[in-house]
Amino acid sequence: MPRAKKAAETEAKDEGLPKWAEEEIKSVQFGNTEVITRTGYILDIYEKDYKVDIQVYEPIPDGRSIVEGLDVPKSIKIADFLKGFVYEFKIKMLTAPLSDKLVELLKTKYNIDMKAIYKFELQELVLMDVESDAVASTTEESEDD
Repeated sequence: MPRAKKAAETEAKDEGLPKWAEEEIKSVQFGNTEVITRTGYILDIYEKDYKVDIQVYEPIPDGRSIVEGLDVPKSIKIADFLKGFVYEFKIKMLTAPLSDKLVELLKTKYNIDMKAIYKFELQELVLMDVESDAVASTTEESEDD
């Protein structure tokens, strides 16, 4: 019988997060809010879900440079977004800290170093006029010759 018990314990470990950890994650309270401005470009657009994936040139405070599933407010016309063009993004970053117990579980059992959950909401974006700057400086150089 001991072998059957060990097999059941192993299966339980592989099932996923314990119930208490799932409940904590589901009930996180986003409290800390920070508005950040970054330049970058749109990687993908999900018009139906009103979300975008972006890459920014300067990392956001948690260290990442790619933000997936950035919520776009319905007041912004997502159909006008252009992939691959440089934008200035104003992003609301909400943070929900995790308990020490959950942080330790994620680190030891899953090798995940995570102290908080982040949610990102796009507040506004401005299409940058990068190409005309390059054209203008090239034109100025040729005029100087």
